[in-house]
Amino acid sequence: MNKKVIAVILALLVCFAVLYRGVIAKLVHDWYVDDNYSHGFLIVPIALYFVWERRAKVREAAARPSLWGLVLVLGSMAMLLAGILGSELFLTRVSIVGTLAGVVLFLLGWNHLKILIFPIAFLLLMFPIPAIIFNQVAFPLQLLASRFGETALTLSQIPVLREGNVIHLANTSLEVAEACSGIRSLISLLTLGIVFGYFTDSRLWVRWALAIGTIPIAIAANGIRVAGTGIAAHHYGEAAAQGFFHSFSGWIIFVAAFIMMFLLYRIIAWIAPGRPAPGPAA
Repeated sequence: MNKKVIAVILALLVCFAVLYRGVIAKLVHDWYVDDNYSHGFLIVPIALYFVWERRAKVREAAARPSLWGLVLVLGSMAMLLAGILGSELFLTRVSIVGTLAGVVLFLLGWNHLKILIFPIAFLLLMFPIPAIIFNQVAFPLQLLASRFGETALTLSQIPVLREGNVIHLANTSLEVAEACSGIRSLISLLTLGIVFGYFTDSRLWVRWALAIGTIPIAIAANGIRVAGTGIAAHHYGEAAAQGFFHSFSGWIIFVAAFIMMFLLYRIIAWIAPGRPAPGPAA
């Protein structure tokens, strides 16, 4: 790599840091304070690994810079400005992906963008979804988990009455709050499913099946957690639904969800055998 290329890369990094310093600082803060998106700390290192894995293809691809990249960068800058003026964090954050894609397209061309599009698109998983969408998703998931818990408790011969997202037992009441809606495990498991599918199978449709399959798995796993909490509260009192047991059960259910995802892959591999995903490129 000659000095001119290094100078261009350093100049781009400095410009990127100046443009997005506030956006990135707020994003990292949200990862730290919001458990729903704490996995965001892992997204950039994983994306960088995906880039490193493609290094041979990047070197071999012919560079054909495209002016469409400049158009994409300018569009991303407009999105950044609109997000800042309208106090819309999601727009400012998504513009990061557009800017990176535009820079690659402008400097190197379509061949390189095709090679790097997956690592760049993978960065979208580190952005918290807008509150208006989050609320639209979280509340139905709360009700779904509540219904699942009510059904499981009824089948277990435990007297139960459900009012919305509140489950009334003989000795206590349980509220399936937003934090218990399962959206946290849904987002984290979706990320895990994409990474797991990438490393286990080279077939695109299998990777899509695993990613989509994480959605019902996460919903079912959270419903099981609510039901288990209700059964524990019925037998051992309200304390069983709080504190350490409540936090620990979340980890146990997440592990169980990962096992279900692994079993889903084994079923797919049994029905449609295929070659495993290739190892890192040399």
